[in-house]
Amino acid sequence: MGSTLARKTWDAHVVRQGDTGDDLLYVDMHLLHEVNTPQAFDDLRAAGRTVRRPDLTVGTEDHNTPTVAVDKVIQDPAGRRQTTLMRSNCAEFDIPLHRLGSAGQGIVHVIGPELGLVRPGMTLVCCDSHTTTLGAFGAVAFGIGTKQVEHVLATQTLPMKRPKDMAVTITGALPSGVTAKDLVLAIIAGIGTGGGVGHIIEYRGEAVTALSMEGRMTLCNMSVEAGSRAGLTAPDETTFAYLRARPGMPRGAEWDREVAYWASLRSDEDAAYDREVLVDASVLTPYVSWGNNPGQSIPLNGVVPSPTDFADPQELAAAERALAYMDLTPGTAMRDVSIDAVFVGSCTNGRIEDLRAAAEVLKGRSVADGLHLMIVPGSAPVRRQAVDEGLDRVFAEAGADFRPAAGCSMCAALNEDRLLPGQRAASTSNRNFEGRQGKGSRTHIVSPAVAAATAVVGRLAAPADL
Repeated sequence: MGSTLARKTWDAHVVRQGDTGDDLLYVDMHLLHEVNTPQAFDDLRAAGRTVRRPDLTVGTEDHNTPTVAVDKVIQDPAGRRQTTLMRSNCAEFDIPLHRLGSAGQGIVHVIGPELGLVRPGMTLVCCDSHTTTLGAFGAVAFGIGTKQVEHVLATQTLPMKRPKDMAVTITGALPSGVTAKDLVLAIIAGIGTGGGVGHIIEYRGEAVTALSMEGRMTLCNMSVEAGSRAGLTAPDETTFAYLRARPGMPRGAEWDREVAYWASLRSDEDAAYDREVLVDASVLTPYVSWGNNPGQSIPLNGVVPSPTDFADPQELAAAERALAYMDLTPGTAMRDVSIDAVFVGSCTNGRIEDLRAAAEVLKGRSVADGLHLMIVPGSAPVRRQAVDEGLDRVFAEAGADFRPAAGCSMCAALNEDRLLPGQRAASTSNRNFEGRQGKGSRTHIVSPAVAAATAVVGRLAAPADL
């Protein structure tokens, strides 16, 4: 019987199998940001250890960073201390750090690919659940906790239970106006937020191979919202074209050898999966979340569901709680839901392709009166490219707030970028948990195009509505 891509990559990195059944996995690249890491470094010092491979460790500042200016002081004392410790820890252990204001700074899952730190067949970890993003390159990438961060810093390895294999095969082609964000929301709505627990999801099929690398990163980014350990897609010519332009990539004959190896990284035809899911892309439309988890999502042309629509008692109770918190009435058309603020950004949709999609909708139009449209680039390079392409002028003419600094911004709401209690937002981020974007905030997850159209109309809308 053949093997899956995830299994092949995992097996190639097993240092040894432990007595408890866990594998000791070698880590090719360890990424860090300022949240969840200070304690790991403290524990490392307490144990008298050092960082084993600082050359395979890279840090960035993203969660607490102000986006209104690169030289603004972090207001929150806890966030300011985390950032200060990040700088001192990286300096002490010779770990490269992309500080706010530097040319390569940005959200960790955005700059990793930009800087050429991610390649097919690698294992990557970071102290952030959305590290699954990097599986778009045919890598096994996942988030880890503070104690695990310490273990990787000290040994460049990690004891892990081998995940199961799950295939999500998407047949057909995505209709015009339907994006990777809509696709992944539809998948999670179908399998549930626990549908991928204990698995690595491999996304396959015509609709996946047709996606750009940015689209594939969006797809893999939200794998964790289905509970999965990681998500990945097989590398192909689209992957190779993206990587060729990245820093540190080999050239000439060495590049050819690398590409030949990368091209071999795919699941065997007779590979068996522990779970398989089929999705018909051709019937999909733009999606939007209505509740308090990404699985509570429906087509934008739908209506707010009723708790009685759910036979499962737990789902019924979850719907009742979500509707009460979101202040929504069953039967209300989603397009009739008014919005106070719109956020375009995050590790899910803060790349140049996402900003282009928003600009295409906003060009020649204006943001609705009284609505705040905040656009935050995922990295400093993304912002520079947006300016080079004139997207900043489109945003300014539309009345959007295009921030000068990159970061997680309103997705994590760990800085000043947050909603007020009771405010309702359309957001391109990945989570709509209670209070995620500010205490008492109400979040509807959407694609960049839907976010921009919503900003123009003042209620949930698709570009076709304009």
